[in-house]
Amino acid sequence: MTRPLLISDCDEVLIHMVRHFGDWLDEAHDIEFTPSSWELSRNMRRRSGGDAPSREEMRGFLDGFFPAEMHRQTLVPHARDALARIAEVADIVILTNLQDSCRTHRMDQLAAFGIAHRVECNQGPKGGPVAALVKEHGNPITVFVDDLPMHHESVAEHAPQVHRLHMVAEPALAPGVPAAPAAHARIDAWPDALPWIIDRFASGQHAPTPLRTATAHG
Repeated sequence: MTRPLLISDCDEVLIHMVRHFGDWLDEAHDIEFTPSSWELSRNMRRRSGGDAPSREEMRGFLDGFFPAEMHRQTLVPHARDALARIAEVADIVILTNLQDSCRTHRMDQLAAFGIAHRVECNQGPKGGPVAALVKEHGNPITVFVDDLPMHHESVAEHAPQVHRLHMVAEPALAPGVPAAPAAHARIDAWPDALPWIIDRFASGQHAPTPLRTATAHG
Protein backbone atom coordinates (compact mmCIF):
# COMPACT_ATOMS: atom_id res chain seq x y z
CA MET A 1 0.00 0.00 0.00
CA THR A 2 1.31 3.43 -0.94
CA ARG A 3 2.10 5.57 2.09
CA PRO A 4 0.70 9.10 2.22
CA LEU A 5 3.08 11.96 1.51
CA LEU A 6 3.78 15.24 3.31
CA ILE A 7 5.56 17.92 1.26
CA SER A 8 6.58 20.72 3.60
CA ASP A 9 8.26 24.07 3.19
CA CYS A 10 11.01 24.93 5.67
CA ASP A 11 11.39 28.64 6.52
CA GLU A 12 8.50 29.90 8.71
CA VAL A 13 7.03 26.39 8.71
CA LEU A 14 9.73 24.27 10.35
CA ILE A 15 12.33 26.90 11.31
CA HIS A 16 12.16 30.64 11.91
CA MET A 17 13.82 32.87 9.36
CA VAL A 18 12.57 36.47 9.17
CA ARG A 19 13.27 37.36 12.81
CA HIS A 20 16.88 36.25 12.44
CA PHE A 21 17.20 37.77 8.98
CA GLY A 22 16.09 41.07 10.52
CA ASP A 23 18.66 40.85 13.30
CA TRP A 24 21.40 40.22 10.74
CA LEU A 25 20.28 43.11 8.53
CA ASP A 26 20.50 45.42 11.54
CA GLU A 27 23.95 44.21 12.54
CA ALA A 28 25.54 43.89 9.10
CA HIS A 29 23.77 46.55 7.04
CA ASP A 30 22.26 49.05 9.51
CA ILE A 31 18.79 48.27 8.17
CA GLU A 32 15.69 48.19 10.35
CA PHE A 33 13.45 45.24 9.45
CA THR A 34 9.81 45.12 10.56
CA PRO A 35 8.12 41.87 9.48
CA SER A 36 4.70 42.93 8.26
CA SER A 37 4.56 41.60 4.71
CA TRP A 38 6.05 38.85 2.56
CA GLU A 39 7.27 41.56 0.20
CA LEU A 40 10.51 41.64 2.16
CA SER A 41 11.86 44.80 0.58
CA ARG A 42 8.84 46.71 1.94
CA ASN A 43 9.85 45.68 5.47
CA MET A 44 13.29 47.32 5.25
CA ARG A 45 14.29 50.87 6.23
CA ARG A 46 17.82 52.26 6.20
CA ARG A 47 18.65 53.72 9.60
CA SER A 48 20.76 56.34 7.83
CA GLY A 49 17.78 57.45 5.73
CA GLY A 50 17.59 57.48 1.97
CA ASP A 51 15.69 55.27 -0.42
CA ALA A 52 14.44 51.89 0.71
CA PRO A 53 16.50 48.93 -0.52
CA SER A 54 15.55 47.81 -4.00
CA ARG A 55 14.33 44.31 -4.74
CA GLU A 56 17.71 43.59 -6.30
CA GLU A 57 19.42 44.60 -3.06
CA MET A 58 16.96 42.46 -1.10
CA ARG A 59 17.89 39.45 -3.19
CA GLY A 60 21.54 40.21 -2.48
CA PHE A 61 20.79 40.31 1.24
CA LEU A 62 19.13 36.90 1.01
CA ASP A 63 22.20 35.54 -0.78
CA GLY A 64 24.26 36.92 2.11
CA PHE A 65 22.06 35.23 4.68
CA PHE A 66 21.92 31.83 2.96
CA PRO A 67 23.97 29.85 3.78
CA ALA A 68 26.44 31.95 5.80
CA GLU A 69 23.96 33.03 8.50
CA MET A 70 21.72 29.95 8.64
CA HIS A 71 23.21 29.07 12.02
CA ARG A 72 21.08 31.86 13.49
CA GLN A 73 17.81 30.13 12.66
CA THR A 74 15.72 28.45 15.35
CA LEU A 75 13.19 25.64 15.39
CA VAL A 76 9.48 26.42 15.15
CA PRO A 77 7.80 25.14 18.34
CA HIS A 78 6.49 21.56 18.10
CA ALA A 79 7.63 21.14 14.48
CA ARG A 80 10.08 18.33 15.23
CA ASP A 81 7.56 16.31 17.26
CA ALA A 82 4.85 16.83 14.66
CA LEU A 83 7.09 15.52 11.87
CA ALA A 84 8.06 12.54 14.00
CA ARG A 85 4.38 11.66 14.41
CA ILE A 86 3.67 12.16 10.71
CA ALA A 87 6.66 9.99 9.76
CA GLU A 88 4.96 7.06 11.49
CA VAL A 89 2.29 7.00 8.80
CA ALA A 90 3.64 8.97 5.83
CA ASP A 91 6.72 9.79 3.79
CA ILE A 92 8.08 13.33 4.17
CA VAL A 93 9.88 15.60 1.70
CA ILE A 94 11.12 19.08 2.62
CA LEU A 95 10.76 21.32 -0.46
CA THR A 96 12.68 24.54 0.20
CA ASN A 97 13.20 27.52 -2.09
CA LEU A 98 16.96 27.84 -1.90
CA GLN A 99 19.73 27.57 -4.45
CA ASP A 100 20.82 23.97 -5.06
CA SER A 101 24.20 24.80 -3.53
CA CYS A 102 22.43 25.26 -0.18
CA ARG A 103 20.90 21.76 -0.11
CA THR A 104 23.60 20.20 2.06
CA HIS A 105 23.54 23.20 4.40
CA ARG A 106 19.77 22.84 4.79
CA MET A 107 20.02 19.10 5.41
CA ASP A 108 22.69 19.62 8.07
CA GLN A 109 20.71 22.44 9.63
CA LEU A 110 17.55 20.34 9.92
CA ALA A 111 19.48 17.31 11.16
CA ALA A 112 20.88 19.43 13.99
CA PHE A 113 17.27 20.05 15.05
CA GLY A 114 16.49 16.32 14.91
CA ILE A 115 14.72 16.50 11.53
CA ALA A 116 16.19 14.04 9.05
CA HIS A 117 14.07 13.75 5.92
CA ARG A 118 14.62 14.11 2.20
CA VAL A 119 15.35 17.72 1.20
CA GLU A 120 14.84 19.13 -2.27
CA CYS A 121 15.75 22.68 -3.31
CA ASN A 122 13.63 24.68 -5.71
CA GLN A 123 13.63 28.10 -7.33
CA GLY A 124 10.31 29.66 -8.29
CA PRO A 125 6.74 28.32 -8.01
CA LYS A 126 6.39 24.91 -6.39
CA GLY A 127 3.50 23.44 -8.36
CA GLY A 128 5.66 21.61 -10.89
CA PRO A 129 8.03 20.09 -8.30
CA VAL A 130 5.10 19.04 -6.11
CA ALA A 131 3.39 17.34 -9.05
CA ALA A 132 6.65 15.52 -9.86
CA LEU A 133 7.07 14.33 -6.26
CA VAL A 134 3.48 13.12 -6.11
CA LYS A 135 3.98 11.15 -9.33
CA GLU A 136 7.29 9.72 -8.08
CA HIS A 137 5.59 8.46 -4.91
CA GLY A 138 2.75 6.79 -6.80
CA ASN A 139 0.06 9.49 -6.49
CA PRO A 140 -0.62 8.99 -2.78
CA ILE A 141 -2.81 11.10 -0.53
CA THR A 142 -0.61 14.19 -0.22
CA VAL A 143 -0.55 17.25 2.03
CA PHE A 144 1.43 20.35 1.06
CA VAL A 145 2.37 22.92 3.73
CA ASP A 146 3.80 26.34 2.87
CA ASP A 147 3.73 29.92 4.10
CA LEU A 148 3.56 31.66 0.71
CA PRO A 149 0.17 32.05 -1.01
CA MET A 150 1.79 31.96 -4.46
CA HIS A 151 2.95 28.39 -3.90
CA HIS A 152 -0.53 27.23 -2.94
CA GLU A 153 -1.86 28.78 -6.13
CA SER A 154 0.84 27.00 -8.14
CA VAL A 155 0.14 23.63 -6.50
CA ALA A 156 -3.61 24.10 -7.03
CA GLU A 157 -2.88 24.51 -10.74
CA HIS A 158 -0.38 21.69 -11.21
CA ALA A 159 -1.49 19.15 -8.55
CA PRO A 160 -5.09 20.01 -7.58
CA GLN A 161 -5.59 16.67 -5.83
CA VAL A 162 -3.08 17.70 -3.13
CA HIS A 163 -4.43 18.98 0.22
CA ARG A 164 -2.98 22.46 0.79
CA LEU A 165 -2.32 23.88 4.26
CA HIS A 166 -1.25 27.50 4.64
CA MET A 167 0.99 27.99 7.68
CA VAL A 168 2.86 31.12 8.81
CA ALA A 169 4.61 30.07 12.03
CA GLU A 170 6.24 33.45 12.73
CA PRO A 171 3.87 35.30 15.14
CA ALA A 172 5.21 38.72 14.15
CA LEU A 173 4.55 38.05 10.48
CA ALA A 174 1.34 36.02 10.50
CA PRO A 175 -1.08 38.94 11.03
CA GLY A 176 0.26 40.67 7.91
CA VAL A 177 -0.20 37.62 5.67
CA PRO A 178 -3.82 37.01 4.61
CA ALA A 179 -5.02 33.43 4.29
CA ALA A 180 -4.03 31.98 0.92
CA PRO A 181 -7.13 31.76 -1.29
CA ALA A 182 -5.85 28.57 -2.95
CA ALA A 183 -5.25 26.72 0.34
CA HIS A 184 -7.81 24.44 1.94
CA ALA A 185 -7.01 25.68 5.46
CA ARG A 186 -4.90 28.21 7.34
CA ILE A 187 -3.33 26.92 10.57
CA ASP A 188 -0.27 28.63 12.03
CA ALA A 189 0.69 26.28 14.91
CA TRP A 190 1.83 22.66 14.67
CA PRO A 191 -0.30 21.31 17.57
CA ASP A 192 -3.37 22.36 15.56
CA ALA A 193 -1.95 21.48 12.16
CA LEU A 194 -0.95 17.93 13.11
CA PRO A 195 -4.48 16.54 13.56
CA TRP A 196 -5.61 18.30 10.38
CA ILE A 197 -2.84 16.60 8.42
CA ILE A 198 -3.39 13.19 10.02
CA ASP A 199 -7.12 13.45 9.27
CA ARG A 200 -6.39 14.12 5.58
CA PHE A 201 -4.24 11.00 5.43
CA ALA A 202 -6.77 8.89 7.34
CA SER A 203 -9.60 9.91 5.02
CA GLY A 204 -7.96 8.15 2.10
CA GLN A 205 -9.34 10.87 -0.18
CA HIS A 206 -7.57 13.30 -2.45
CA ALA A 207 -8.41 16.99 -2.12
CA PRO A 208 -11.75 18.01 -3.63
CA THR A 209 -11.72 19.81 -6.94
CA PRO A 210 -12.92 22.43 -7.56
CA LEU A 211 -11.55 23.89 -4.34
CA ARG A 212 -13.81 24.13 -1.33
CA THR A 213 -12.12 26.37 1.24
CA ALA A 214 -12.30 25.60 4.98
CA THR A 215 -10.26 27.99 7.08
CA ALA A 216 -8.91 27.18 10.54
CA HIS A 217 -6.73 29.25 12.81
CA GLY A 218 -4.01 28.08 15.17
